[in-house]
Amino acid sequence: MRFPALALLAALVFPFFVTAETPANIITVEHQMGKTRVPVRPERVVVTGTGALDMLDAFGIEPIAVTKEYLPGYLSKYKDDKFASSGTLFEPDFEGIFSLKPDLIIVGPRSSEQFDELSKIAPTLVFAPDTTANLSYWQGTQQLWRTLGRVFAIEDRVEAKIAELDAQFRAIADKNRAEQNNALLVMSSGKNITAFGAPSRFSAVFRDFGFMDAAHVTTQSSHGELVSFEFIKQTNPQHLFIIDRDKVVNKGKSTTHEQFDNALVKATDAYKNHAVTYPDIAAWYTSASGVTATEIMIRDVKQNLHIQ
Repeated sequence: MRFPALALLAALVFPFFVTAETPANIITVEHQMGKTRVPVRPERVVVTGTGALDMLDAFGIEPIAVTKEYLPGYLSKYKDDKFASSGTLFEPDFEGIFSLKPDLIIVGPRSSEQFDELSKIAPTLVFAPDTTANLSYWQGTQQLWRTLGRVFAIEDRVEAKIAELDAQFRAIADKNRAEQNNALLVMSSGKNITAFGAPSRFSAVFRDFGFMDAAHVTTQSSHGELVSFEFIKQTNPQHLFIIDRDKVVNKGKSTTHEQFDNALVKATDAYKNHAVTYPDIAAWYTSASGVTATEIMIRDVKQNLHIQ
């Protein structure tokens, strides 16, 4: 829904650059859609998407409105009526957000196309890595955390968390590179199986956790490269990660485990060595770049490698 009348009213009532804050409390931050001037320590924050919500929640910052669909269990408290709805992952509730008079709007990648429209209401940031910078998952995630660290004046806490998790990323990557471990990451969605490699949305497996790409998948498509169970057997990965997208689109219902319980998958070294993992779908797919999500990703990889 578009609202030119509301946009005009917004410009009259609380213009983008007019704020009760002093100039010293306004900073300019860079993000996927450019540069935005934002107040430091904003109190009325609206969030769309779960990655940004995950990060704010991990540092004790509660928005006034959130996207309530696809919330992982560890963010279930935001289903409470005390938090307003900011709309869906793809379509923000413009009028609802306008009525809340936010100091800052943070949008996830799935609603980033609404950036210009939301910017008419309040300063808006996109919580998504810069896809033109060729960053790995962890590199892009650190940038996002540091950006919000500046906005909420929690830089020291953010740097401490980055240092803690970076040490774990490095330890896992060092192990995989020393042992020359390879991996295959596939996504199951309905009857389709797609594979992802180092240039993909799941770059963390290869670029951050240090696995070699068993299949040398080069496509950068967000949907991956269509493959088959025969392909999995032929690739014969040492480690296999299966993203179960059906859990998202079918609201928790999935037959992926049953589909992958077949002779072709069982013929792989990954299966024989108990190195087949179904990563947490919220952490790897819907809440990417969240703090808790990233911690869960590390946990999933450690589990696959049998690291305590």
